[in-house]
Amino acid sequence: MTRPEPDAPTPTTTAAPEPAAPHTGAQHAGQPALDTSGRPAASGGKPAGGRPKRMVDMDPSGQVTQREPDRANRQYLNYAFYKLDPAFRRLPHAEREEMKAEFAAAAQAWVDEAPAPRGIIQRTYSLVGVRADVDFMIWRMAFDVNDFQEAQARLNRTRLMGYLTQPRHYISMNKRSQYVNSIEGSGHGLELLPGQGKYLFIYPFVKTRAWYDLTPLTRQGMMDEHIYASGPFKGVRINTSYSYGIDDQEFVVAFDSDYPQEFVDLVHRLRYTEASNYTLSDTPMFTCIKKDLTGVLNDLA
Repeated sequence: MTRPEPDAPTPTTTAAPEPAAPHTGAQHAGQPALDTSGRPAASGGKPAGGRPKRMVDMDPSGQVTQREPDRANRQYLNYAFYKLDPAFRRLPHAEREEMKAEFAAAAQAWVDEAPAPRGIIQRTYSLVGVRADVDFMIWRMAFDVNDFQEAQARLNRTRLMGYLTQPRHYISMNKRSQYVNSIEGSGHGLELLPGQGKYLFIYPFVKTRAWYDLTPLTRQGMMDEHIYASGPFKGVRINTSYSYGIDDQEFVVAFDSDYPQEFVDLVHRLRYTEASNYTLSDTPMFTCIKKDLTGVLNDLA
């Protein structure tokens, strides 16, 4: 599973997150030390006598990082949410079925016709009966952001797209977290491989500016607590991807699980961590139910 960024919360392997990272494995030598209350001891803080100076390009150990631009290929993620116009349901049954089949074929062709090295992945989820503002979501992954444009262009040429709008849409990319996750079981991969969970819980995430004004060691201490608090929730896998400069949010956080009740308890518990004080926004939240595209479209009409 993956780690979180500053306080937030997919699937099986993943990019290092920053918000809430569930992990597996018992306490061991590499795990943060606990204080007398049973919580991880802070690994850093403000120097005596005043506020710490902002540190740029330093990891939590205080080492200067990334002196050169990182242009290595990265995996992009696209969460595209769609809403159906009710007028579609008033069309004759045969016409609706024909339009749904055309749409499904166009979506699948994007995957089938892509050269293998492109790393194209597509998953579909229904939100019918779960949220009122969106009906389904297509989750795409690729190593070229232009592939997402091609995917949507294919759908735009179908008749069903004339009855669909996109109320929500998020773009992000995977990269390694700057925070050290010393807890066994945490993911370290840079590429996301979609999990097999029945549910995917997604939200855009923004930290306060005050978070970035803390020293690296102070932030690391808060993340130690955040990661440790996620420990018991082994049925939830997390991926935090990054959107700095390419979309309105800073992160997109996705949790993959078969157990909504476990996810609810995880998010509730993380509200009590110190890092949660630095959350500016973590809504809207989407509960997505995994289905093949035929099942997703059949939920519409």
